[in-house]
Amino acid sequence: MSRVCIIGAGLGGLALAIRLQSAGVETTLVEALDRPGGCARGRQQDGFTFDTGPAVIGDPAGLQDLWHLSGQEMASDVELLPIRPLCRFNWPDGSHFDFSSDETVLRAEIARLAPGDLAGYEEFLEYAAQVQGEGFRHRAPATYLRLANMIPALPALLRLQFWRGLYGRIASFVKSDRLRQVLSSSTLLVGGNPMTVSATYAVIHKREKDSGLWYAKGGISALASGMAALFERLGGQLRLGDAAVQVHVLGNRASEVECASGWRERFDAVASDADLMHSYRDLLGDNPRGPAVARRLERKKWSPGLFVVHFTVEGGWPGIAHQTLMLGPRYAGLLDDIFGYGVLPRDAMIWLFHPTVTDPSVAPPGKSVFQAVMPVAHLGHLPIDWDEVGPRLERRVLDEVGLRFIPDIHDRIISHYHSTPRDYAAQLGAWQGSAFSLEPLPRQSAWLRPGQRDAVIGNFYLVGAGTHPGAGVASVVSGAQGAARLIVEDLAT
Repeated sequence: MSRVCIIGAGLGGLALAIRLQSAGVETTLVEALDRPGGCARGRQQDGFTFDTGPAVIGDPAGLQDLWHLSGQEMASDVELLPIRPLCRFNWPDGSHFDFSSDETVLRAEIARLAPGDLAGYEEFLEYAAQVQGEGFRHRAPATYLRLANMIPALPALLRLQFWRGLYGRIASFVKSDRLRQVLSSSTLLVGGNPMTVSATYAVIHKREKDSGLWYAKGGISALASGMAALFERLGGQLRLGDAAVQVHVLGNRASEVECASGWRERFDAVASDADLMHSYRDLLGDNPRGPAVARRLERKKWSPGLFVVHFTVEGGWPGIAHQTLMLGPRYAGLLDDIFGYGVLPRDAMIWLFHPTVTDPSVAPPGKSVFQAVMPVAHLGHLPIDWDEVGPRLERRVLDEVGLRFIPDIHDRIISHYHSTPRDYAAQLGAWQGSAFSLEPLPRQSAWLRPGQRDAVIGNFYLVGAGTHPGAGVASVVSGAQGAARLIVEDLAT
């Protein structure tokens, strides 16, 4: 039986491990942290569950398929709860927009916010449907390994004007700047600038509208735990709390994986769900291929970091949605500050997550848990002293939440803490503290993005946000399917 080692038990690594083990490949999954999930590992304290990674789940069919591979049901390990509304958009003047999967409700919201844009929205939705149905027909993993494999997809991509920025493409359909913000901002949660990310990212809006957004009962960490339980039930080996330190290479083949504890074993193939830079610069550091790729990666554009405030408060707050995007007085200018200039602006764009409204079990009765997420430039663009800036910025974030939603927030707070890009770098090995790996620019997508199989070390594979199709729960789970197909095919030859 072939043996494969996967480094990193993030959601991508877990999905790949489940697929390989289900296919009869003896799989070992090694993880540096003491529990699975990577950035989605979560944290429990005083009866509260804090989500430390993604706060919502899209396109659950890809996750459910992981259980169906072995004739099981996801519900035996993980219960998914629907999020309604999908997202609430809030502006400083108190106005709001609820993005709903209910067609009647959604069109009523558009008519209220931008009554002249209903027809334009229909045109945008048709464009997004074309992206989903036509532009993504050529998504087999081999598509992205060579430029020649992209040729069949080029006519569709050209018709879809993939080179245009998403916001600009949306602007060709709708006139309201606020509706443009609604339709373009979801790319921020995969590390993309709505102004520069490919127009084909319009597909995110359609997918969320069609399949909804979901939350794992007990917190997103419950999803990681459920995936790990399935993997071990299938016979996979999960090694927690033992960081991989080196992938040994013999010739042009990965041969062994060595961990910090001294554990070292031989495998037929190795896959990494770790940060891209860490995978090449550190894990492959003793092989010429590692430093060579790392030097190229240093010159690429990386997605922003995140400043995250976790806090708990007295009260149930049923009027605050599960997901609210608190928009500021600026949109394009603020994005320029984050992605381009690398400054910390006075205004902010804050994603406020309130999982208690969907799942009361993540907090004690009569109390609520919140996660306020603010995109900021990564450490390479914003080399500030986070020890000094962090507490002041946390206060600013809490003040803004209080101003808009919880007037006496500072009297109600039970506990609070924050994390910065420096924490992402230290705890997860994220290059420059980037929360989403490479920025999803057109020149860093498709065959221009690192492939799921290394071009030189033929049995070394990549999964996760840094490879195809990119960041986000649905994307890394989909990417794991492509990587698994490649590995199984290669092992069979």
